[in-house]
Amino acid sequence: MARIPDDQIERLKQDISLVRLAERQGIALKKHGKDYLGLCPFHDDREPSLVISPEKNLWHCLGACGEGGDVIAWMMKSQGVSFRHAVELLREGDFTSLAAQPVKRSTVTKLATPLNASAEDQALLTQVVGYYHQALKHNSDALEYLNKRGLNSPELIDHFKLGVANRVSRVRS
Repeated sequence: MARIPDDQIERLKQDISLVRLAERQGIALKKHGKDYLGLCPFHDDREPSLVISPEKNLWHCLGACGEGGDVIAWMMKSQGVSFRHAVELLREGDFTSLAAQPVKRSTVTKLATPLNASAEDQALLTQVVGYYHQALKHNSDALEYLNKRGLNSPELIDHFKLGVANRVSRVRS
Protein backbone atom coordinates (compact mmCIF):
# COMPACT_ATOMS: atom_id res chain seq x y z
CA MET A 1 0.00 0.00 0.00
CA ALA A 2 1.49 3.29 -1.11
CA ARG A 3 2.13 6.05 1.38
CA ILE A 4 -0.08 9.12 1.01
CA PRO A 5 2.14 12.08 0.11
CA ASP A 6 2.34 14.80 2.75
CA ASP A 7 1.41 17.53 0.28
CA GLN A 8 -1.88 15.77 -0.52
CA ILE A 9 -2.70 15.45 3.16
CA GLU A 10 -1.91 19.13 3.77
CA ARG A 11 -4.02 20.16 0.78
CA LEU A 12 -7.02 18.21 2.15
CA LYS A 13 -6.56 19.84 5.56
CA GLN A 14 -6.55 23.31 4.00
CA ASP A 15 -9.12 22.92 1.22
CA ILE A 16 -11.97 21.16 3.04
CA SER A 17 -13.92 23.39 5.41
CA LEU A 18 -14.60 21.76 8.78
CA VAL A 19 -17.58 24.06 9.25
CA ARG A 20 -19.21 22.87 6.02
CA LEU A 21 -18.28 19.25 6.72
CA ALA A 22 -19.88 19.35 10.19
CA GLU A 23 -22.98 21.11 8.87
CA ARG A 24 -23.36 18.52 6.10
CA GLN A 25 -23.38 15.89 8.83
CA GLY A 26 -26.30 17.63 10.51
CA ILE A 27 -24.46 19.56 13.24
CA ALA A 28 -26.07 22.95 13.92
CA LEU A 29 -23.34 25.55 14.37
CA LYS A 30 -23.60 29.12 15.64
CA LYS A 31 -21.04 31.83 15.04
CA HIS A 32 -19.26 32.87 18.25
CA GLY A 33 -16.62 35.51 17.54
CA LYS A 34 -14.19 34.01 15.03
CA ASP A 35 -15.25 30.45 15.89
CA TYR A 36 -18.35 28.28 15.60
CA LEU A 37 -20.01 26.44 18.48
CA GLY A 38 -22.25 23.40 18.41
CA LEU A 39 -23.25 20.23 20.22
CA CYS A 40 -20.48 17.66 20.06
CA PRO A 41 -21.70 14.59 18.16
CA PHE A 42 -19.18 12.31 19.83
CA HIS A 43 -20.76 12.25 23.27
CA ASP A 44 -24.13 13.04 24.86
CA ASP A 45 -23.86 16.81 24.74
CA ARG A 46 -26.55 19.08 26.21
CA GLU A 47 -24.61 22.35 26.10
CA PRO A 48 -22.52 23.38 23.08
CA SER A 49 -18.98 22.19 23.71
CA LEU A 50 -17.79 21.69 20.14
CA VAL A 51 -15.60 24.56 18.90
CA ILE A 52 -14.60 24.80 15.24
CA SER A 53 -12.02 27.39 14.28
CA PRO A 54 -12.39 28.13 10.55
CA GLU A 55 -9.23 30.25 10.64
CA LYS A 56 -7.12 27.23 11.60
CA ASN A 57 -9.61 24.65 10.25
CA LEU A 58 -9.40 22.73 13.53
CA TRP A 59 -12.03 21.43 15.96
CA HIS A 60 -12.01 20.67 19.66
CA CYS A 61 -14.56 19.46 22.18
CA LEU A 62 -14.37 21.29 25.47
CA GLY A 63 -16.79 18.78 26.99
CA ALA A 64 -16.73 15.15 28.06
CA CYS A 65 -14.86 13.57 25.16
CA GLY A 66 -12.12 16.20 24.80
CA GLU A 67 -11.51 15.08 21.20
CA GLY A 68 -10.13 17.38 18.54
CA GLY A 69 -8.11 17.69 15.39
CA ASP A 70 -8.30 18.48 11.71
CA VAL A 71 -10.68 17.38 8.92
CA ILE A 72 -9.06 13.96 8.73
CA ALA A 73 -9.48 13.36 12.47
CA TRP A 74 -13.10 14.53 12.16
CA MET A 75 -13.77 12.10 9.33
CA MET A 76 -12.09 9.24 11.19
CA LYS A 77 -14.13 9.90 14.33
CA SER A 78 -17.47 10.68 12.65
CA GLN A 79 -17.38 7.81 10.18
CA GLY A 80 -15.52 5.27 12.32
CA VAL A 81 -12.85 4.67 9.68
CA SER A 82 -9.06 4.45 9.51
CA PHE A 83 -6.76 7.32 8.57
CA ARG A 84 -6.32 6.00 5.02
CA HIS A 85 -10.05 5.49 4.53
CA ALA A 86 -10.78 8.99 5.88
CA VAL A 87 -8.31 10.47 3.40
CA GLU A 88 -9.94 8.51 0.57
CA LEU A 89 -13.40 9.79 1.56
CA LEU A 90 -12.10 13.35 1.65
CA ARG A 91 -10.31 12.92 -1.68
CA GLU A 92 -13.56 11.75 -3.31
CA GLY A 93 -15.08 15.04 -2.21
CA ASP A 94 -18.72 13.88 -2.37
CA PHE A 95 -20.05 14.61 1.09
CA THR A 96 -23.75 14.44 0.13
CA SER A 97 -23.96 10.88 1.42
CA LEU A 98 -22.67 11.99 4.82
CA ALA A 99 -25.58 14.32 5.53
CA ALA A 100 -28.05 11.50 6.11
CA GLN A 101 -25.73 9.41 8.24
CA PRO A 102 -25.54 9.81 11.99
CA VAL A 103 -22.12 9.89 13.61
CA LYS A 104 -20.92 6.34 14.06
CA ARG A 105 -20.28 5.19 17.58
CA SER A 106 -18.15 2.27 18.61
CA THR A 107 -20.08 -0.87 19.50
CA VAL A 108 -17.06 -2.53 21.08
CA THR A 109 -17.42 -2.74 24.82
CA LYS A 110 -14.39 -1.72 26.83
CA LEU A 111 -12.95 -4.48 28.96
CA ALA A 112 -11.79 -3.89 32.48
CA THR A 113 -8.01 -3.89 32.72
CA PRO A 114 -6.49 -6.74 34.73
CA LEU A 115 -3.76 -4.35 35.88
CA ASN A 116 -3.60 -1.79 38.65
CA ALA A 117 -2.62 1.32 36.68
CA SER A 118 -1.72 3.25 39.83
CA ALA A 119 0.96 0.73 40.84
CA GLU A 120 4.65 1.61 40.87
CA ASP A 121 6.61 0.80 37.71
CA GLN A 122 8.18 -2.43 38.98
CA ALA A 123 4.88 -3.68 40.42
CA LEU A 124 3.10 -2.85 37.18
CA LEU A 125 5.75 -4.68 35.15
CA THR A 126 5.37 -7.70 37.43
CA GLN A 127 1.59 -7.63 36.86
CA VAL A 128 2.07 -7.50 33.08
CA VAL A 129 4.57 -10.38 33.10
CA GLY A 130 2.20 -12.40 35.31
CA TYR A 131 -0.73 -11.71 33.01
CA TYR A 132 1.07 -12.97 29.89
CA HIS A 133 2.56 -15.90 31.82
CA GLN A 134 -0.95 -17.00 32.84
CA ALA A 135 -2.12 -16.48 29.25
CA LEU A 136 0.57 -18.91 28.09
CA LYS A 137 -0.45 -21.53 30.64
CA HIS A 138 -4.04 -21.44 29.29
CA ASN A 139 -3.10 -21.37 25.60
CA SER A 140 -2.71 -24.89 24.21
CA ASP A 141 -1.45 -23.62 20.82
CA ALA A 142 1.34 -21.63 22.46
CA LEU A 143 2.30 -24.55 24.72
CA GLU A 144 2.38 -26.84 21.68
CA TYR A 145 4.61 -24.33 19.88
CA LEU A 146 7.08 -24.34 22.80
CA ASN A 147 6.94 -28.14 22.99
CA LYS A 148 7.91 -28.45 19.29
CA ARG A 149 11.00 -26.38 20.06
CA GLY A 150 12.00 -28.48 23.05
CA LEU A 151 10.83 -25.96 25.66
CA ASN A 152 8.36 -28.29 27.35
CA SER A 153 9.48 -28.14 30.96
CA PRO A 154 6.92 -26.51 33.28
CA GLU A 155 9.79 -25.50 35.59
CA LEU A 156 11.53 -23.68 32.72
CA ILE A 157 8.30 -21.87 31.77
CA ASP A 158 7.72 -20.83 35.39
CA HIS A 159 11.35 -19.88 36.13
CA PHE A 160 11.67 -17.57 33.12
CA LYS A 161 8.02 -16.45 33.31
CA LEU A 162 7.48 -17.19 29.63
CA GLY A 163 4.27 -15.72 28.30
CA VAL A 164 2.17 -15.18 25.22
CA ALA A 165 0.31 -12.14 23.90
CA ASN A 166 -2.72 -13.51 22.13
CA ARG A 167 -5.62 -11.12 21.66
CA VAL A 168 -8.03 -13.99 21.10
CA SER A 169 -7.40 -15.90 24.32
CA ARG A 170 -8.79 -14.87 27.66
CA VAL A 171 -6.94 -15.40 30.90
CA ARG A 172 -8.99 -16.99 33.62
CA SER A 173 -8.43 -15.33 36.98
